[in-house]
Amino acid sequence: MERIYKYFSFFVLGLLAVISVCLLTLPKLSDISALTFSEELTGSLSEGDSGIKRDSRLFSSGINTRYTELKSWGIARGKNGELPRADPGAPELLARYNSIYLGDPDKKTIYLTFDEGYENGYTSKILDILYENKVKAIFFITGPYLEKEEALVRRMLDEGHVVGNHTINHKSLPLLDEKGIEDEVVGLDRRFYQKYGKNMIFLRPPKGEYSEKTLEITSKLGYINVFWSFAYDDWAVDRQRGWEYAFKKVTENLHNGEIMLLHAVSKDNCEALNSIIEYARSTGYEFGDVYDLEKLARGEG
Repeated sequence: MERIYKYFSFFVLGLLAVISVCLLTLPKLSDISALTFSEELTGSLSEGDSGIKRDSRLFSSGINTRYTELKSWGIARGKNGELPRADPGAPELLARYNSIYLGDPDKKTIYLTFDEGYENGYTSKILDILYENKVKAIFFITGPYLEKEEALVRRMLDEGHVVGNHTINHKSLPLLDEKGIEDEVVGLDRRFYQKYGKNMIFLRPPKGEYSEKTLEITSKLGYINVFWSFAYDDWAVDRQRGWEYAFKKVTENLHNGEIMLLHAVSKDNCEALNSIIEYARSTGYEFGDVYDLEKLARGEG
């Protein structure tokens, strides 16, 4: 019996050694944040996105009522300064629940917004550029960003920017029940208030996915859902194409009342931002006070 125990011990030690070697030689997994945000938008971006593969399961919640149906925000871009076209009925639905995707179409005003799912090293430079150009933006952050990037969030607030709600875990809100929606949205707001003594006003639904139900619930909670009238596939960090591409893509699509969505993980955006701001101003546009979006959404602007 003693000999059996002895061999068994050798066997266990050998097995543990093999497992240890395997663990040490396994390739390192990609950062979970980068994986989560590798495909930010599931809606239509109009031209130029035909190469992006999407999971068809994201387009339908499997619930067939119009109230709970998952919708994916999409726009068709205008040309030569024309306003983009949203999906039929979408602007009216957003307006019903104090939500917004476009500012005043009669004013050459741009509202700048950034989505901050995770930090990729460019936000500090982006803040420098905004400070130098006296431009204020909304930075939509997630739960991990709030916990890991306190210095950057504090700087956003100190320099007059707005910090918006992008939920705790970046889950598709239409696929959650009412409690799940509140946990994701109000949960982040509570953490933010505990740290900075302020509540969040603006909410950007993860992936641009929404339903009438999510709009109604979040509106009753006091939030303004902020969609966008311009975006492009800038969140794909492995598909950066140079600052000139970003500059051209953004400046070719400037329009009145624009709510511009850029992702701060993009190297191209960071390098093009100063030129974008200078060009927009040279053509008569100005960057508006992002707090005005609340007034416009509530019909007070």
